Amino acid sequence: MQLTLEFGGGLELLCNSVKIHNVNVELQNGAEKLTMKDLLSWIRTNLIKERPEMFMKGDTVRPGVLALVNDCDWELSGQLDTTLEEKDVVVFISTLHGG
Repeated sequence: MQLTLEFGGGLELLCNSVKIHNVNVELQNGAEKLTMKDLLSWIRTNLIKERPEMFMKGDTVRPGVLALVNDCDWELSGQLDTTLEEKDVVVFISTLHGG
């Protein structure tokens, strides 16, 4: 499944400072759909190069990380159960800043 993943607010530093990733995520074990939970696991394994604890806590994103699917807050579409479709754009933005 072709997806565009975008990381902002400092999260791009966890992915070799690359903000936009055009990726192909394969469905696992004959699954019929790809969910955000599946995608987060894939990101942890394939994209995050250092300090995954800055992006994820358990099997979800850390508090303070905004997740958008096609510009819609994932909290409105089912969070981990959100079903992704071909060519979706998923954006992760850290809202936490030092100072």
